[in-house]
Amino acid sequence: MDRRKFLATSGVATLGAKIVSNSLAADGKPVREKPLKADYWGPEFYDEKERQELLDVHSSHRPFRWYGPGDQPPMKVASFEKEFAARMQTRFALAVTSGTAALQTALAALEVGPGDEVILPAWTWHSCFNSIVLAGALPVFAEIDESFNIDPADIESKITPQTRVIMVAHLQGNPCDMDRIITIATKGRLKVLEDCAQSVGASYGGRPLGSIGHIGIYSLQINKTITAGEGGAVVTNDPVLFERAARFHDLGALRPLHEKVAGQSRIGWFVGPNFRMNEFSGGVLLAQLGKLDAIVDAVRRNARRVYQGIRDLPGLRLRHLPDPEGELGAAIFLGFTTKEQRDRYISAMRAENVPAQPPGGSVILPILPHIEKKVTVHPAWPSFTSQRGKAIGYGSGCCPRTIDILNRFAGVPMDPKFTVNDTDDVVAAIRKVYPTIVRAS
Repeated sequence: MDRRKFLATSGVATLGAKIVSNSLAADGKPVREKPLKADYWGPEFYDEKERQELLDVHSSHRPFRWYGPGDQPPMKVASFEKEFAARMQTRFALAVTSGTAALQTALAALEVGPGDEVILPAWTWHSCFNSIVLAGALPVFAEIDESFNIDPADIESKITPQTRVIMVAHLQGNPCDMDRIITIATKGRLKVLEDCAQSVGASYGGRPLGSIGHIGIYSLQINKTITAGEGGAVVTNDPVLFERAARFHDLGALRPLHEKVAGQSRIGWFVGPNFRMNEFSGGVLLAQLGKLDAIVDAVRRNARRVYQGIRDLPGLRLRHLPDPEGELGAAIFLGFTTKEQRDRYISAMRAENVPAQPPGGSVILPILPHIEKKVTVHPAWPSFTSQRGKAIGYGSGCCPRTIDILNRFAGVPMDPKFTVNDTDDVVAAIRKVYPTIVRAS
């Protein structure tokens, strides 16, 4: 028996110089004296660079990206767009006001509208569903699998002649199984929209998320990898999709800078909202983008220390990772047989001052009352007035597997600023608690 197997089955777990009794905190001393807490990643890395970017805009008196006092050309947002496209390995990037605005912009770029259907996961954020409805289209839910992402095996059964787009949400830092999804989309001649809001900086097969489908979006809100408090971005390699996105986000206009980026104007005016990013946000995001790789490297390093420290536990069931090298490592999720068992794990981990929690950051959308009842901004809103829209059913009946999976997993959030001692404590707590909970079942 090797050292790790011995420690997994013995009464004492040793991590470095630390010796930890496997008696649960309820019966003895917890792993940590104070609770371990993951913070907001982006603001943890704020320093003089973000401050200087803000001062630059303040000094210029030009907070609006397109014009202002003097003749200084656009600076911060334009630079962010250029550098973000390079980082995400796409031809084009467009900065917008939020991840929600990015979703609406991407759907408009794809020309999604009344009569169209968009397949999305049953577990994701409100913005995904809302953006489809606000386009006048019909959301069609697919189940998730144990990656917590949309299950490719369930997508094909949801495709109809009206399906236009598969909305792929890479949730909680974990990439979807993009090979299978792209194959399904190609076969059905469907577009793929990658929602990378919760996985900025993650990759699949060595490619940045957002660069694999036809169009990708990102959120730059405070919960995300990098942030200006709020913000979003759209990326694509298609000049027509870029022009439609640029026009939609700016009242239907195409500014000279974006026309130059696109190479030429290929379409004319159409109606659009105002989702333009300001220069203050652009400056902060420009500074944050320079730190993205450092943030991602740090959180991955911490997550991998924990994975390595628990991998030999008997019966260990980890969240499914379609690309272990590409995930962010936002949390270490373990699976259980029942919800009751999962809940005992959460309680015991919290007693050790290493908090665990159910999968978060998203909502089981079909079971929300307003979605089940198909409440929109107006009774005549087109999404649910068609025969198909009236017939489609939401509620728990359309996502039983999603509900079951989310009820049986719990995770310990990771943070790029965790120390080696912090990750050792996570390992120690899991090694104390997990075997006890599993054996008790």
